[in-house]
Amino acid sequence: MGVAAANNKRHGAYAVVAITKHGVEIARRLGGALAGADVYYTDKFARGDEAKHGIRLFSGNVRALLPELFARYDGLICIISLGAVVRMIAPLLKDKKTDPAVVVIDDKAEHVISVLSGHLGGANELTRRVAAILSARPVITTASDVQQTIAVDLFGRQFGWEWESADKLTPVSAAVVNEEPVAIVQESGETGWWPEGRPLPKNIAVYGSIAEALAARPAAALVVTHRLLAPEEEAILQNGVLYRPKVIALGIGCNRGTSADEIEAVIHETLNELRFSMKSVKAVCTIDLKKDEQGLLEVVNKYRWELVAYTPEELNTVSIEAPSETVYRYTGAYGVSEPAAKLYSGADRMALVKKKSGNVTISVALIDHRRRKESEPCDGLSSLRQEAVPAKRL
Repeated sequence: MGVAAANNKRHGAYAVVAITKHGVEIARRLGGALAGADVYYTDKFARGDEAKHGIRLFSGNVRALLPELFARYDGLICIISLGAVVRMIAPLLKDKKTDPAVVVIDDKAEHVISVLSGHLGGANELTRRVAAILSARPVITTASDVQQTIAVDLFGRQFGWEWESADKLTPVSAAVVNEEPVAIVQESGETGWWPEGRPLPKNIAVYGSIAEALAARPAAALVVTHRLLAPEEEAILQNGVLYRPKVIALGIGCNRGTSADEIEAVIHETLNELRFSMKSVKAVCTIDLKKDEQGLLEVVNKYRWELVAYTPEELNTVSIEAPSETVYRYTGAYGVSEPAAKLYSGADRMALVKKKSGNVTISVALIDHRRRKESEPCDGLSSLRQEAVPAKRL
């Protein structure tokens, strides 16, 4: 089996694979309409214009090509019979959290079938996109999609929420689709996780606190909070999934040359004192003088946090509890950590106004999505945004 030299070029997100005459027509159509799609088909049906269109040709059996594509792409779109695809990918399967999406199309482009990694891998959404392009019928069999209920493994994913643990995803999902009583407790995070105007399924109820949910004795629970749970609350997770919304804004000031280890240690210590989860940190906010601080850059890169730097003028638009003439003489701002966290979060009250530890000053604020529109960017209060130049985002 050989693959054309074009195969070594930079690739997109999806591989479209065809082995029949009609399949090649469908593949070429998708290659021109689906962003990020690379087309592969057998050289038996070469037309001579493949290099011009970036199409990859292969010779021999497609079975030899699939392992490479399976490892390289986020999704495979195979215009091959479903049974053949299942046999070819079976030895390649590893884990639902890492396997790529696999979608199959019949030779007349009448049906587009989601085969593998429907939720986490995005095969269901890819199926809908491909079906729309081809005017075909999408075939999706995951129970939560069919029943139009909550997909536990995708809950809050559009907002960047993280699971504390994936251990209970399967039994909690089973409770949802089997219409057993399910509790949702949300203490923080975006509120638009369910389509507006559509009632929740009857088996799902929203509770104001973990204590209320526990009293209702649900079969399963979805808990959304930035807090570390108290021991008496842990029972909710016996058959529950804990989601960490990105709602914590850290304001950080530090002396020049402060190490990443020291900055990280202060963050860990402070959040533990507040009983907050590191997984709920959304951004580190500081003054623009620190935008190139190596230790700070190492920490935000390690955790993939956003780094936001404000000018002294922006920071001075914020009313703070602890203004400092000393800080002003060195930076031009009356404070760094407190106003930076306030600007980003839009919070009136701080979870932690300011704490000095060694070479690091830290402030902590929470983003309250109940007070802001879902479409509003998280870069400060509306009133402040109109007065100040938009923050620099690094």
